[in-house]
Amino acid sequence: MKKRPLPMDKEFPLHSCVIGPLSDSKGHIPLPTAFLSHKLCVIVPFRDRDEELSEFAPHISKFLRKQGIDFYLLLMNQTDNFRFNRASLINVGWLESDRVGCDYMVMHDVDLLPLNSEISYRFPGEGVVRHISSPSYHPKYSYSKFIGGILMLTMNDYKAVNGMSNKYWGWGLEDDEFYLRIKDAGLNLTRVENLSSNRSNTFLHLHGAKRKRDYAVVTKDQKAMKRKRDYISGLNNVGYNITSRRIRYFGEAAVHVVDVQLFCDMKWTPYCKLPSRY
Repeated sequence: MKKRPLPMDKEFPLHSCVIGPLSDSKGHIPLPTAFLSHKLCVIVPFRDRDEELSEFAPHISKFLRKQGIDFYLLLMNQTDNFRFNRASLINVGWLESDRVGCDYMVMHDVDLLPLNSEISYRFPGEGVVRHISSPSYHPKYSYSKFIGGILMLTMNDYKAVNGMSNKYWGWGLEDDEFYLRIKDAGLNLTRVENLSSNRSNTFLHLHGAKRKRDYAVVTKDQKAMKRKRDYISGLNNVGYNITSRRIRYFGEAAVHVVDVQLFCDMKWTPYCKLPSRY
């Protein structure tokens, strides 16, 4: 019987999911059984980055398959009218990752592509947080406490620190606050190091034509609040609603898209609706 081609954008019910490694054009699964005891969820916070996604999805899928990693690519697509909230999307991504059976996760910017095959996405072990896009190699950020871009840890460890703060609407500072959570929990933060490449050729930093970052003018009090350790919000109280789940295909790369509407407490973070300055 002749097989029907897969659609490029296929919805699946909210109560169901699609799990399993991608096969090649001949139906062979290119995954050594030695690494199948762990499953990685790649959590990508997303809004209006289709140009970057079209490059990212096939690239990261090929990169991970070469390392023999069983992975599930999750695109957390923010569809509400609030400002972008990367941390809350990652919190919802953890809940989705738990639902599909991943035991470790990597929070991954859609505009950052690993180029050096020496960079490992294999299971980091409990109690270890692995910063893949370390300050030594990230093409843009190099300050000592930087943990943004690509950060990997186990599902258990993310839960232990109560995930990320939900108060960071707009771009910036959510990673700095998460750094404090890692330190408070006594987790071992490790960095990618001793690569044969350098800052100019370890990662490709994409810059799409429509690329914008959500900056806004906020008051002095709001800036001070945002820089403090948040003991109130996190994984346990992220407010959201999932409106749909679907699969998008980029060649052989399957991207599991989760459309998310986030909730905002206007009394606590009124700046979630501030007009943005790009």
